Amino acid sequence: MRIREWDRNLRIRLIGESLVGVTFWMIFPFIAIYFSDMFGRQKAGILLVISQLFSVIANLLGGYFADRFGRKKMMVLAACGQAAAFFLFALFNSPLFSSPLMSFICFVLVSVCGSLYWPASQAMVADVVAEKDQRRVFAVFYTMNNVMVVIGPLLGGIFYPEYRFFLFLTAGTFCTIVAVVLFIYLDETAPIWRKPTGTWYMFFIEQLNNYRLIVKDRTFLLFIVAGILVAQTFMQLDILLPVYIKDVVSQQTLFSIGSWSLSLSGEKAFSVLIAENGLLVVLFTVAVTKWMENYKEKWVFVFSSLFYGIAIFLFGQTTSLWIMMILIAVFTLAELMTVGLQQTFVAKLAPGHMRGQYFAVASLRFTLGRTIAPLVLTLPFAYHWTFFILMLLAICSAWLYAVMFQMMEGKRA
Repeated sequence: MRIREWDRNLRIRLIGESLVGVTFWMIFPFIAIYFSDMFGRQKAGILLVISQLFSVIANLLGGYFADRFGRKKMMVLAACGQAAAFFLFALFNSPLFSSPLMSFICFVLVSVCGSLYWPASQAMVADVVAEKDQRRVFAVFYTMNNVMVVIGPLLGGIFYPEYRFFLFLTAGTFCTIVAVVLFIYLDETAPIWRKPTGTWYMFFIEQLNNYRLIVKDRTFLLFIVAGILVAQTFMQLDILLPVYIKDVVSQQTLFSIGSWSLSLSGEKAFSVLIAENGLLVVLFTVAVTKWMENYKEKWVFVFSSLFYGIAIFLFGQTTSLWIMMILIAVFTLAELMTVGLQQTFVAKLAPGHMRGQYFAVASLRFTLGRTIAPLVLTLPFAYHWTFFILMLLAICSAWLYAVMFQMMEGKRA
C-alpha cells in the first residue's frame, strides 16, 4: 500500500507529526541528564517515575475519550496542550527566569498530552486501514519518526546545552501549527462517536468496567506484562544510558584523517549513539519488517526480547564508544523485529468499538514501562549489576511471550 493511496488523515498526520518529532528529539534525549544535574541522580529517578504515573492515567483516559468523543477531537486537544506546555517550558528556561521545578511540571504536562494523543492516533490507523496493510502503515509512521530521531539528537547535541529557550519556543510553535492543521483538515474516523451521558462517577465506573473486561483476556494480559518487562531495556535509551555514558565515556576519537579527528564524550557521544539508532531504523525498518514476515510471530517476539537483553547487558560491561555503537545496532535489530507487528497484534484482538481502549491498555507496555524504568537511577548497585538486572527482565519477557503464544495455540486446538 503506497503512501499516495493512504487515507487523507494519515498523510496529514505523517507530515504534522514529523514536524513535531524533530523538535521533540532535539530536547527529550537530554532531559534525564538535565534533571540529574539539577536534582541529583536518585531524585531525578523518582521525579521521572512520578511524571510517568500521570502519563499512565492520561493514557487510559485517552483511550476511553478516543472511543467516546472521537479520534480527531482528542488529537487536536492533545496537540494544543503540548503547545501550551512547551511555551511554558520556554518561559521557565528563559534568559530572565529559570526554574528546574517548574520545568519538571512542564515535562509532566508534555508527557500527559502525548499519552492522550497516542491511543487516538493508533486507533485512527486501525479505523481506516485494512488489516493486511496495517503492519506496513505502522512501519512507515515508525520509520518517519526515526528520521526525526536521526536529525533531532544531532542538532540537540549542538544547540540544547546553550539554546534550550529557543528550542522550547520552536517546539511550541510547531505543536500549535499541527493543532490548527488537524482541526481544519482531519476527518473523524471513530465507528461510534457519542456524547457522554449520566453523572461524573458513572463515567468513571463505566470506564473501569471496560478496562476490566479487556484485562480479563489472559492472552492480552500476558502480552502487556511481557511488554512492560522488556520495556525496562529499551526505555533506558533515554534514561539510564545518557547518564551512564556521561559518567563513563571519556573523550574518545572516533575517526582520524591526517591532522583532523573526531573526538566525543558525554552528551555529544550519546547524541551520536541515539542518532545511529534512528538512522538504522530509517534504513532498515521496511527490510526487517518484510524479513520478519517469514517467521512465526511467537519467535519474533521471543528473540526480540532476548536481543534486547544481550545488548543492554553488554552495554554495562564496556566504556568503548565503538563497542557501544555495535551494541546499538543489536539493540536496533531487536526494536525493528516487532515494528508494526505489535500494533497489528492488538488490532486483531480489539473489537471495532473499543479499539481506542484496547490500544490504550496495550500502550501500558510503554507508559507503565516508562514509569518503572527511571527507578534504575535509584538503585544502589554498580552500573554493571544494574545492566545485569535489566537483562534478566528481558529474559523473563521472552519466556512470557512464549507462554502467551503457547496459550493461544492451545485455544485454537
